[in-house]
Amino acid sequence: MSEKVVFVTGGSRGIGRATALRLKDDGWRVAIHYGTNHAAAEEVKQALGDAWAGSYACDLDDPAAARAMMQQVLTDLPVQALVNNAGIYTKVSMLEADAATLQDVYETTMRVNFYSPLAMIHEAVAHFAKQGGGRIVNVASRVGHRGEANASAYSVSKAALLNLTRALAVEHAKLNIRHMAIAPGWVETAMAREGMETRLPQILADIPLGRMASPEDCAAAIAILLRDETEYMSGIVIDINGASYLR
Repeated sequence: MSEKVVFVTGGSRGIGRATALRLKDDGWRVAIHYGTNHAAAEEVKQALGDAWAGSYACDLDDPAAARAMMQQVLTDLPVQALVNNAGIYTKVSMLEADAATLQDVYETTMRVNFYSPLAMIHEAVAHFAKQGGGRIVNVASRVGHRGEANASAYSVSKAALLNLTRALAVEHAKLNIRHMAIAPGWVETAMAREGMETRLPQILADIPLGRMASPEDCAAAIAILLRDETEYMSGIVIDINGASYLR
């Protein structure tokens, strides 16, 4: 196929935006998902220029809507790769939260961070199997590997995404469908801004390289995983954490 098209969720800001722009440099045409910020999506469109392939708005709190969106993307475009980047982080204290709050935080986090990506992957792999292959990169997190206080819901969702990546890499290997992931630690994005403002010295003290990752650091790793030269790296998880957590 002469045209390479990638679909990036959460592509209007942060890691998703940086990924969209980086993949343009690697010759991809890029379609993005966004939540509600149409103006930010339009800015990405302008930045991508001829590499722009389209934008799709969807609330990933509804996995059925995420599935329908992915079906539409696959109908509209010759997609060869999916980057599941969009996600949410909600603090929750097991001791302080009442039962209803705890249940709501866990269910919402799992819908956005796991069940919607799962639905999109389900649609994508059926499409990729018919066309002879494809590539999927999931943006997980360092907390999918290790525990962090007040981040249990987020940690569970990202651990699930990491293990889904590994399992499907084995399951779909003979179909030439590659599943990969990155696991960033702290990244300079809007999601991390609250923690950065209230405890930046503590955060930086935990990172041997002395700085947080940039969205571009994460985008560089995603770009590498999507290249033809790394086709043997299916099932891999790349940690991007400045040596703050080593496995």
